[in-house]
Amino acid sequence: MSAKLPLSLVVITRDAAADIADCIASAPFAAETLIVDSGSRDDTVEIARGRGARVVTRDWMGFGRQKQFAAREAVNDWLLCLDADERVSPALAAAIGALFAHGTPNACAYAIARRNRFLGRWLAHGEGYPDWTVRLFDRRRARWSDDEVHERVIADGAIERLDGDLLHASAESLDAYIAKQNRYTSLQAAALHAQGSRAGPLHLALSPLARFIRFYVLKLGFLDGAAGFAHIAIGAFASFLKYAKLRALDAEARGR
Repeated sequence: MSAKLPLSLVVITRDAAADIADCIASAPFAAETLIVDSGSRDDTVEIARGRGARVVTRDWMGFGRQKQFAAREAVNDWLLCLDADERVSPALAAAIGALFAHGTPNACAYAIARRNRFLGRWLAHGEGYPDWTVRLFDRRRARWSDDEVHERVIADGAIERLDGDLLHASAESLDAYIAKQNRYTSLQAAALHAQGSRAGPLHLALSPLARFIRFYVLKLGFLDGAAGFAHIAIGAFASFLKYAKLRALDAEARGR
C-alpha cells in the first residue's frame, strides 16, 4: 500500500540492532514509527533513526509499564505494537490496510495470529501457532497491563481477529532462549508471591503436565517434529520452574 495509515508503529528496544531495521521495514504503512529504547549499547538507536523512526529514551520499568509509556508517547491513537524481532507479513499488512480503507476500525482492539520460529523451523501447531495476541488497538479504549512480564492488552470493548500472520522471527540461540525462560519465571514467581499466592505439590506436578498435554497432544504440537517437542517441553518445564521458585520464595519468607 502506498498511502500511510493513521497509526503509529511502536516498538520498545534494547540492543536490538540485528532486528530493528527489518521490523520497521515490515510496516511501511505506519504514519509514525516510534522506538522507545532503554539504554541500547549497540547501534539500535542509530539504525532506527536512519530508517525514519522517532526515538525516545526511557529507563526500563518492566514490559507492561514500558509498553504503556510508549503507547502514551505515540502521535496517533491507533497503535501497532511490535517486538523488535517481529515482522508484519504481507497478508497481515493487507488486512490492516483494509481496516482503515473506509474510516476508523469498528473494534477497539485486534488480535493477530503470531507464528513463532524455533530451532530454525516455523512452527504450525502447539504453542507456536496460532499464538493469538492483541497488538493493534485504539489507546483511548485499550491499554497495556502493568505486568512485569507476559504483559497483555486490556481492552474496554470488543476484540476482533485479523487475517494474516505476525512473524516472530527470533534468531536467538537455544542458550539465550532458555536463559530468558529462567529470567521470566523468576519474575512471574516474584509477582505471584507479592500477590500472596502459594504453590502446592499439585501445582508442581500437574501444571507442566497439563501444559504439555494441551499443546503437544490436543493442539497437535507433535506435528512440528523435534522443534515442536523441544518448544513445548521447555514451556512445560517453565511452568514447573515458576511454581518451584514460588515455593522457594515462600519458604524463604517463612524462614525469616
